[in-house]
Amino acid sequence: MSIVVITGCSSGIGLATAIYLKEQGMIVFPTARKGEDVLKLKELGFEDAKLLDVTNSNQISDVIKYVLDKHGKIDVWFNNAGYGQPGAIEDLPTDILRKQFEINVFGLYECTRQIIPIMQKQGYGKIIQHSSVLGLISLFGRGAYNASKYAIEGLTDTLRLELAGTKIYPILLNTGPITSSFRDNAMKNLKINIDIENSRHKEVYLKNISGNGKRVPFNKNSIAVAKVVYKIIITTTPRPRYYITKATYILGYLKRILSTKMLDKILIKI
Repeated sequence: MSIVVITGCSSGIGLATAIYLKEQGMIVFPTARKGEDVLKLKELGFEDAKLLDVTNSNQISDVIKYVLDKHGKIDVWFNNAGYGQPGAIEDLPTDILRKQFEINVFGLYECTRQIIPIMQKQGYGKIIQHSSVLGLISLFGRGAYNASKYAIEGLTDTLRLELAGTKIYPILLNTGPITSSFRDNAMKNLKINIDIENSRHKEVYLKNISGNGKRVPFNKNSIAVAKVVYKIIITTTPRPRYYITKATYILGYLKRILSTKMLDKILIKI
């Protein structure tokens, strides 16, 4: 029976994955950054839900120790926690970019760094890194998020080389548009952290906030990601990366075959 730890389970993909894996008979330790979200997880039947802010190294260590004390192993660690900060690069304060990296990159990195010795000792394990289609291509006004996901790609590609020959598998999830609270939260961050009124991109921002901006098709529900995570867990030798949604397949393919100039012409319209 697989022992699975998931970060970022307050809602969306993390929550859906925790519920789905539990339904498949796995022992799941969902975590969340806020105490009230941990209580909600416990109310859903996750008695071992734990508080975990991925920017807090001590909390990461506490979760690992808690799981090991109960089961003596961690088969799978799913680095799912993250958020999106919209805004054109010229409008993005450096401290806001830094915050984006603290959670999406450095938090993921610290979880990964701490779990590797555990998996080395037990001789196996899977580390699932939640990247994005925006770790493959870039979109207008998503510079902070794009950069954070590109960083995850680089770290995980390197880690895969460094763990070659072991039974520890770093795996990338390149998710496309997934129906969740992610977009709503991103729009809140846009309004809070970007000086919309004084930006030359004001009209674009207001369209996005109103919901009248350009949309990427091929949306899927969070369960689509949960099912891929389950597939990874039950697979003996998983692939290095998994595309989720048609948008990822299409844009990933175009990235491989088109020149940068030609790809830019397409991406600017999305």
